[in-house]
Amino acid sequence: MRLLAGLWLLAATLLADAHIFVYHRFGDTRHPSTDTSIDVLKKQFEYFRKNGYEVVPLSRLVDALKKRETLPDNWIVLTIDDGYKSFYENGLPIFREFGYPFTLFVYTKATEEGYGDYMSWEQIKEAMKYGEIGFHSHTHPHMVSKSEAYLEKDFARGLELMRERLGFSPKYFAYPYGEYDDTVKKIAESFGFDAICNQNVGAVSENSDRFDLDRIALTGDPDLKSKLRYRYLPATWRIPVAWPANGIVEKVVVEVDSDAATGWLYLTGYGWKKVEVKERRVETGLDLPLKNRRSRLILKLEKDRISTKILVKP
Repeated sequence: MRLLAGLWLLAATLLADAHIFVYHRFGDTRHPSTDTSIDVLKKQFEYFRKNGYEVVPLSRLVDALKKRETLPDNWIVLTIDDGYKSFYENGLPIFREFGYPFTLFVYTKATEEGYGDYMSWEQIKEAMKYGEIGFHSHTHPHMVSKSEAYLEKDFARGLELMRERLGFSPKYFAYPYGEYDDTVKKIAESFGFDAICNQNVGAVSENSDRFDLDRIALTGDPDLKSKLRYRYLPATWRIPVAWPANGIVEKVVVEVDSDAATGWLYLTGYGWKKVEVKERRVETGLDLPLKNRRSRLILKLEKDRISTKILVKP
């Protein structure tokens, strides 16, 4: 039985690269769309522990990426966005119970101005004893819709506050709402972070861009096993590169590092479509109007290799 269990574990871990997960609220039923119950959190942590997954700090993953080291398939990084009180009151005790590190991305204006649902600076300092602290913007704006001047001011003010209140400049940044485009990414990179996290479905390999790291949301009670099966797909999205001016995705062109013959393409609001892969290239017409101001294109090939492109209306 032990041999069979060991073989199963080996097969399971070989199916996936490293993964970054993101949480928001914990045990806060007022906001089900961003909440993870304590029972579900414990169930997920028990699954990690029983199935040989190693929860590592984001800093350890980033250091490996800098060195282009092969990432262990069982590595998991846990992150929390916003800095809600429910993390401090309900979530942090569970992280401490399991001894799991985390990165907390702080929305600085909410903490600085004492918004009722957010952690105080003193609570953040207490959390620092058990995990890392990152930056999640000052005003938590929809960044794609803001001017470059606004964004530069937002970054500068938030980072200034973190230096004043916590005594250091954070090394990591996560986009509010997971929304960004090439302009936003360029501005974020200019502030000297070691890594930047999005909120796209995907995995992380030694070939990942550390300034565009995929994170999978674990809101509600998701199918954790299926998310752990995702593998990194090296892909270059040629068309579209941003929200189309007419709001219609007329065609999709993606270059992939894969010899697959077929795959599946997903667009928010429309579901999945089977596509052909010819000479490591997917090219297909869609002619579909975007239904959501934040939409995702997802390409999935063999063995759950996956790449995501986010499109955000300016």
